[in-house]
Amino acid sequence: MSDLFFYGTLRHLPLLECVLGRPSSQLTISEASFPDHAVYGVAGQAFPMIVPEKGSRAEGLIVKDFNADDLKRLAYYEGGFDYDLSPHQVNLRDGSRAKVNVFFPEPGLWTPDKLWSLQDWVDEWAEVVVLAAQEEMAYYGKVDASTIARNFAPIRTRAWAKLAARKRRTGDPRDTARDVIVQSHRHAHVNYFGVEELEVQHRQHDGTMGPVLKRSGLMQGAAAVVLPYDPVRDTVLLVEQFRAPVFLIDDPEPWMWEPVAGMVDPGETPEQTAYREAQEEAQVKLDALEYAGGAYSSSGSSTEYVYLYVGLGDLTRTIDNGGLASEGEDIRTQILPYDTFMQMVDANEFKDLPLLCLANWLTRHRDRLRG
Repeated sequence: MSDLFFYGTLRHLPLLECVLGRPSSQLTISEASFPDHAVYGVAGQAFPMIVPEKGSRAEGLIVKDFNADDLKRLAYYEGGFDYDLSPHQVNLRDGSRAKVNVFFPEPGLWTPDKLWSLQDWVDEWAEVVVLAAQEEMAYYGKVDASTIARNFAPIRTRAWAKLAARKRRTGDPRDTARDVIVQSHRHAHVNYFGVEELEVQHRQHDGTMGPVLKRSGLMQGAAAVVLPYDPVRDTVLLVEQFRAPVFLIDDPEPWMWEPVAGMVDPGETPEQTAYREAQEEAQVKLDALEYAGGAYSSSGSSTEYVYLYVGLGDLTRTIDNGGLASEGEDIRTQILPYDTFMQMVDANEFKDLPLLCLANWLTRHRDRLRG
């Protein structure tokens, strides 16, 4: 039996087409309902789950004409969320019943939240979920579904960052649709970060198209970086943690003093991330944020865009147990008088670029903040 009943996000045809890799017009689709079941949002997630509920009715779609590859692609996508197919009967609009397969979550894995609305989900989440699915399905046949499940959160973070990047215009008259030619594009690796490879041409300054270049990019989300500053006490707070890339380059001091920093989660603004990360990493409640600019951290190699802030608040204590254990963070903090901090900056005692940027911004705006 290859007929499926969709009650959740796959009712959104652009997402279904992305997962299948072909148009929904090639399928037979009809409305149906699943008696004695209801669809709830999953707590803390952007997708729903179906649960038995006497007297309720889960609305959805029956989709037919799946081929063997379609079913494999669906199992790959849904398997990343620990959903498996099981047979059930649903009601058709004409009053008849049909046997179908339905994706059910692993029992006890997810916690239901409130009743789920397809339209509300489309308005808030569909665009980012479709972008994330494009990356997930690019690895179909290359990595297993468990790898996608393990990296689901950073994949969504990258999709959220891509939506923000599409709005990042400064007035450049050139048009990538006309001035950039992609010869090939490959998703080469995924493991928290992604790596994508391009063969690409771009229009040169003399107006001609340049040669085909082979390039790769480290695919990351956007980050919010905030330097906590106490304008009354004239002090700054720094966090220290072990950084694996610094270790990998053979730097003998991979424990880095940095500002507070974290990835901008889907649905968050960079400001919300800055406040959240200050609390998570340093246990500091900030009163206000001063925006210090935004930029790509290393545009020749990485997609990461950094939003820089100075956060104003009372800095009265340090900790040695900051960060989230679930993310393997082991963070301690220190509070430095501004003069001491700048002496260390000038003595090249810090290796973190955002910290140096924020130190210079703070120097320019310190009198205003203190006043």
